[in-house]
Amino acid sequence: MPAFPKLSKEERLAMLEPPTGSVSMVLDTDTFNEIDDQFALTYALISDKIKVEAVYAAPFTNKRSTGPADGMEKSYQEILRILARLGYSAEGFAFRGSQEYLPALDEPVHSPAAEDLIDRALVPRSKPLYVLAIGAITNIASAILLKPEIIRHIVVVWLGGHPYYWDPHKLGKEFNMRQDVPAAQIIFNSGVPFVHIPCKNVAEFMLTTLPEMDRYVKGRGPIGDYLYQIFEGYFKDHYARSKVLWDISTVAYLNNPDWVPTEVLPAPILRDDTSYDQSDTLRHAIRVAYHVHRDPIFADLFRKLETLAK
Repeated sequence: MPAFPKLSKEERLAMLEPPTGSVSMVLDTDTFNEIDDQFALTYALISDKIKVEAVYAAPFTNKRSTGPADGMEKSYQEILRILARLGYSAEGFAFRGSQEYLPALDEPVHSPAAEDLIDRALVPRSKPLYVLAIGAITNIASAILLKPEIIRHIVVVWLGGHPYYWDPHKLGKEFNMRQDVPAAQIIFNSGVPFVHIPCKNVAEFMLTTLPEMDRYVKGRGPIGDYLYQIFEGYFKDHYARSKVLWDISTVAYLNNPDWVPTEVLPAPILRDDTSYDQSDTLRHAIRVAYHVHRDPIFADLFRKLETLAK
């Protein structure tokens, strides 16, 4: 890996302070992977406190794609569908990301998304640019490898991986992290100011149901109807069944950090098997979420959709 700039302890802790006031951000999203990214993108775009400067399509591979390039392109097309329903132009705003995962720890993948992030990160501003990542973190890691200097100007907020006590051999590997482990290792090792939102036992509390969607989302304009449609279509049988919308936790952190309580910890070393080594207590600091307050987050999203529809 290249030599990364070193932030002083004071600089790092200042950048890791929970956000206050209005913030600028970019969103990196595997939007077609399932249905929670669409909610997160919508939530960000309708939040007055947040200025979304760009949206990047992230690669993914699962039953909804044939590989990272196909997943990225399907995510890009889904971004366009969301933007159209909210009246946004995609020109200079939505960017295709990487068509492959990182080949190695020192090999970035060039993409319009990575290049745009570099350009935006280097624009002088009074506050850091928040980089919300809710998929494989390939685009962000590539940008850092291509221009390490950007770590002085951004704060990465990533939903990926599980809590540090999680045993991936017994309890499974998290989807976003296992898609591109080298990219995740760069985020943990580069020293970029980093807010980590684990999935199990943290973001997984963002549960909702079809009746709740029917009451608070359906009928809230074209975007509300679309979100309801994809939620309804996700399961064949919704009887007594809930669905977790993991990704909106990242946007909630920017809207109100009290809803996603965090603590400052030494960055663990991420092993190749996605387990963590926490033995080095002198590693650089990161901020880690340990809970989400589900109810006020959904209330905020639902109220914003209602206001938008009016």
